[in-house]
Amino acid sequence: MAMLFPSFKTGSRCREFMLSRLPSDEHKTIRIVDLVIVPPMSSMVLSDEQQSSLTSKLCCVLFPRAHNHIARQVWQHSGDGISSRRSEFYLKLLSDGYSIQDCYTKGQGFYKGPKRYQRCERRSNTVHEAAPEGQISSFAARSPRSEGREFDQFIEERFGRNLGPLLASNAKLAVKRRIAGSLTANVELTEALNASSVGGRIAGLCDDHVYLYPTGMSSIFNTHQILMKARGQLKSVCFGFPYIDTLKILEKWGPGVLFYGHGSPDDLDDLEHRLRSGERFLALFTEFPGNPLLNSPDLERICRLASTYDFAVVVDESVGNFINVNVLPYADIVVSSLTKIFSGDSNVMGGSAVYNPHGRYFQALRGTLESEYEDNYWAEDAIFLERNSRDFVSRIERINASAEALTARLKASPLVKELYYPKYNPTRPLYDRCRNQNGGYGGLFSVTFHSTSAAIAFFDALNVMKGPSLGTNFTLSSPYTLLAHYGELEWAQSFGVASDLVRISVGLEEIRELELAIDHALDAAQNAQDFTP
Repeated sequence: MAMLFPSFKTGSRCREFMLSRLPSDEHKTIRIVDLVIVPPMSSMVLSDEQQSSLTSKLCCVLFPRAHNHIARQVWQHSGDGISSRRSEFYLKLLSDGYSIQDCYTKGQGFYKGPKRYQRCERRSNTVHEAAPEGQISSFAARSPRSEGREFDQFIEERFGRNLGPLLASNAKLAVKRRIAGSLTANVELTEALNASSVGGRIAGLCDDHVYLYPTGMSSIFNTHQILMKARGQLKSVCFGFPYIDTLKILEKWGPGVLFYGHGSPDDLDDLEHRLRSGERFLALFTEFPGNPLLNSPDLERICRLASTYDFAVVVDESVGNFINVNVLPYADIVVSSLTKIFSGDSNVMGGSAVYNPHGRYFQALRGTLESEYEDNYWAEDAIFLERNSRDFVSRIERINASAEALTARLKASPLVKELYYPKYNPTRPLYDRCRNQNGGYGGLFSVTFHSTSAAIAFFDALNVMKGPSLGTNFTLSSPYTLLAHYGELEWAQSFGVASDLVRISVGLEEIRELELAIDHALDAAQNAQDFTP
């Protein structure tokens, strides 16, 4: 089997992870093919930056099918696999012979990949040279342009759009400026590029402090990797009940994690006791607010502890989003899934990491980033994300208003056992401390009922799309705990996450339409509860 990654570094991490979990006699079965894909641009004059944006490596990790369950963990938790648009583009080029690949590993010699791709080698005059022992080499050559093929227009123009691939770097810059906070209006790309680079989230923040990743999980995974490179191999803290992959990253890469699933004041008391006793940690990872219970951690106290006892603070703001809250003053790094409400259209993935320029580790982290950061965000994905995010401010404002109306309706219903939403949670003062002046409480909430039968009836009757994501432009509901923690329901319950919890992400539908959907679902829950034996 083969698993695809956007660079040799990301592919190597997969191989290293697999080797760490396999007996030594299986190590030789895990191999890498490093392809260099070069679109035919012979008629174009490109700068080095433009050529780099269109010429990219594709790393294939090859392994026996029996080891797929190990490789799959890397793809799932790290988020570093290649996107569907990148896959489509590469497949098109590979099928037409626009790649040359060879690899060399110690004791293995050259490996030329699957036979169906070896025909590419016959179409090239490339001279193969052995790499230094123990390394992998890759070679690229350009094949003649296929008649009628205009790959320089491969992005968006086939969808009737008017942006070409050479604007991908500009799209990334516009996205970074929106994240930095310097762009809060619905503006076109040209306006975004002319905007001031100084952001509004904290003084001195600019697009240079924002790093883009292929997915939200990739931003978390790589942030953890950067911190370990810069500060050494120390255990981390996961504070509050997190999205499942965040905890798995901290458990499976590095020296381990101390997990505080409740994220309560008592948990902070315990952490402070450990710190006073001499325990030291790499970083504390937390979400603001948490998912799916929407509790907010005490970032101010966490920040004080971090300053006193020398650990970094990483905050995931995907649920809160930076229009509603500003958590950067309390964090060294703020990560986010741009796949969610920043995009909204559910047709592209992305992630970001914002480094606080006033953070105590900023200079050390910046030095590590200069040598370790890879921009693996595919050009076409960046263009779609830029276009989608132009109206993200107005979408968030509308979703905030709808969510407040729906949660007020549910709060008043005697059928509801618990409603989890930042406005009604006991941790609201902690949320309000970070809430922007015109910020709301977000579009995500969770609800439980007095019986599982009522929860099932409510979910089934709720006339919205069903799915596990959040932040989409259309309303989504899901039996979140069953989807995310099916194999560990008792463990999730021990942290207050009920197995029959229903999570709802509010979209852009008219409020009245959503209110009618909620009322209809509540009627179904009432009927189910009335007939419960």
